[in-house]
Amino acid sequence: MIILPSFLIDEPGQPPKTEWGVRVVGDQIVAVAPNAELRRAYPADEIWNAAGQTLSPGFVNAHTHLYGVLAHGIPLDRAPSDFWAFLKDFWWPLVEDRLDHEMICAATDHGCVEMLRSGVTSFYDCLEAPHSLPGCLNAQADVVRARGLRGILSFEATERVSKENGQLGLQENAEFMRDARGLVSGLMCFHTTFTCSADFIRQAFDLAREQDALLHMHVSEGTHEPEYALQHFGMRTLEYYQHLGVANRKMLASQCVQISSNEIALMAERGIRMSHMPLSNCEVGGGVAPLPDLVAAGVTVSLGSDGYINDFFEVMRGAFLIHKAHRQDPRVMPANLVWQLATEGGARALDLKNVGRLAPGWQADLQLIDSQFPTPTELHNLYDQLVLYRNHTHIRAVMVAGQIRVREGVVLGADVEAICVRTHAAAKKLWELA
Repeated sequence: MIILPSFLIDEPGQPPKTEWGVRVVGDQIVAVAPNAELRRAYPADEIWNAAGQTLSPGFVNAHTHLYGVLAHGIPLDRAPSDFWAFLKDFWWPLVEDRLDHEMICAATDHGCVEMLRSGVTSFYDCLEAPHSLPGCLNAQADVVRARGLRGILSFEATERVSKENGQLGLQENAEFMRDARGLVSGLMCFHTTFTCSADFIRQAFDLAREQDALLHMHVSEGTHEPEYALQHFGMRTLEYYQHLGVANRKMLASQCVQISSNEIALMAERGIRMSHMPLSNCEVGGGVAPLPDLVAAGVTVSLGSDGYINDFFEVMRGAFLIHKAHRQDPRVMPANLVWQLATEGGARALDLKNVGRLAPGWQADLQLIDSQFPTPTELHNLYDQLVLYRNHTHIRAVMVAGQIRVREGVVLGADVEAICVRTHAAAKKLWELA
């Protein structure tokens, strides 16, 4: 198949091309060239005419909690007063501690469809549901495989319930990483320095090292963790990981909101990757992460929805706008950089090989976006037009590993109404238990 758009973003962040397209064979891109040249070279190929559209790599949602949708609109007596109260009084007792396999699978199916509709082709999900162990990741993986996304799944192991439950969480990750297949894979994961002991953290890193896997943890999402680390360890969060001897390039640190300049330098020096959640950081009152400083330091940075708002255009708009306001500088976080973080940046952060660009030999993970705007679409304004004025309703098609998953804005094989009914039932059950 040859796909012939009006605009091509083949190397995210770099200038786009006009009237260039790609040839797809199996699960790979095998040629990138001007549309006319592709027509001449491959006259027998199926032609996908995408005039008026932009062809781009699919988005990589580098951090989500798909079960989070079940908490949308949950009844609360009062809003949490800060991030620690958000966890202690709301998220842990009313959401995570109540999840079962059916709730997880219903939310996962809803989230997969929602992500596909907004151009996401790859994602990393972090599941904490301590009373759903064991087997929750395998149940979730079956749903992801059925939807055809490239998914990385993990269980957020923690000792906050008990040391025994923490061990079950680590075992869940280790076994899932070992047995994962197809487009679905795993990584090692634990929660934070304030819910996990030093021995537990070292054990998690040892288990990840055995399988040469990434290891994810939340880092300083609010002021609570750095204050806890200073009080209990005499140093800040990332400095503590360095003290434990585990800070390395296999670390994927999410959030990183309340971190110091020394911690940023440490991340750059040790090759620690970071996933940024601009919208959920606002929702929980965590603050604004120093993203421009992390980018300038050379840290591998990605974007995630955190299970809050999954339309990835909204996530990108948050990264584009919030830092301009926070720094009082409209030059920070330009649209082409945001697009790069949402695609190839996410793939690099998650160690996805040959994902995030449209180039020969790379995976055919791509999206087509309606690019007919009220003002003329030009190469100099394409990134800005897309980031500011598109949303999931403008996604015309999505392909994952060469398989079409969305066509004309419709997720193929998904009964959206039935999925919503199932998600409503799971949410009502959760709310009643809470």
